[in-house]
Amino acid sequence: MNRKGVHKTRRPRNQYNTTMASSDPNKLLSKADKLYVYIFFFFFFFFFFFFFSHSFLYSFFIVIQIVFQPQIPSTNSSILRKQQNMILFIFSLSCDPIQPKCLRTITRLSLTRWSADWKTATVLYEQAANGFRVSKNIEKAKTAYEKASQGQQMLSSPWDAAKHMESAAALAKELCNWREVADFYQKASELFMECGRPQPASDALAKGARALEDTMPEEAIQLYTDAITILEDDEKEQMSFDLYRAVTSVYIKLEKYTDAASSLLRLGLAADKCNATNSQTKAYLGAIIVYLYAHDFKQAEQCYNDCTQIDAFLKSDHSRCAGKFLSAYTDGDVDEIKKIAQSSAVSHLDHAIIRLARKLPTGDVSSLKAVTAEDDEEPLDENDLT
Repeated sequence: MNRKGVHKTRRPRNQYNTTMASSDPNKLLSKADKLYVYIFFFFFFFFFFFFFSHSFLYSFFIVIQIVFQPQIPSTNSSILRKQQNMILFIFSLSCDPIQPKCLRTITRLSLTRWSADWKTATVLYEQAANGFRVSKNIEKAKTAYEKASQGQQMLSSPWDAAKHMESAAALAKELCNWREVADFYQKASELFMECGRPQPASDALAKGARALEDTMPEEAIQLYTDAITILEDDEKEQMSFDLYRAVTSVYIKLEKYTDAASSLLRLGLAADKCNATNSQTKAYLGAIIVYLYAHDFKQAEQCYNDCTQIDAFLKSDHSRCAGKFLSAYTDGDVDEIKKIAQSSAVSHLDHAIIRLARKLPTGDVSSLKAVTAEDDEEPLDENDLT
């Protein structure tokens, strides 16, 4: 009863205004429901930052490095081994051991990353390559050096990129992957040229050629030729002498004697530009010996006649040695040919040429004598009755 004496009906306590309660969220969720919501948001944000940010794994990697950082000189093999093993462990956390998740994320654009962090990734690739190499995992080390080279290119550092590519080529050689050896050294040469260093560019091609001489000789010849071209374009012919000799040796192994002689003649021209008289005359004598070994006497004689037009060769001991060879062939004197092959002028030539000279003569020189005698006979004049 109220103050006015009127009875007022009250609602039961278990009944309430549903309109007012529906607007109160605290009364809609029980304590268990709230706990489930908190757990959901916790795992949502945890997995979001774990998968879309490299900060967690990268920070863990840095902490591991600091923990195992040696406080004594790095000559301690046990501590160095711990560092290498931890690097390998970090990289084994991903399904792809060559490109772990931390590197994939920092070099790939995403909602939270608008630019690739190639600087950090390149450092990690370099550390991975060194670790794999020390642990004798050559295949993974090779791939890591490739990635490091790519990173240096993205950072506009072609010199460091070329050095990493050379390291990858050397590892490809250990794996006997000859196609990659050629490709990697060619790429390294291009990167050296990009930073204006023709000498290292030529050296890279020469390294590849030497590695391929036995397995891919044709490719080795092409690499040697490109290396020579780079040096000649840079007007450094004197530094190409060894490359000419190397490609001549490959031609001889392939029994391409005409190409070998042509290579020696080009060496003579390059030596002439540098005033390297001794190298020039030795190259001309070597070309004549190659023609004689191929049993092409006419070509050897023609080469001798052309080379004697050059005063430096005409006045040299190598010219006299070549003349003696041709005279002995003309006379068909086998003993004289073998004696000349043992002379000092021949002994100071390249090893490949010496081996050919010591095998002379390779054919029947008596037939040359008969042909020469026929050429020396005067033709009979039918109108001359005297």
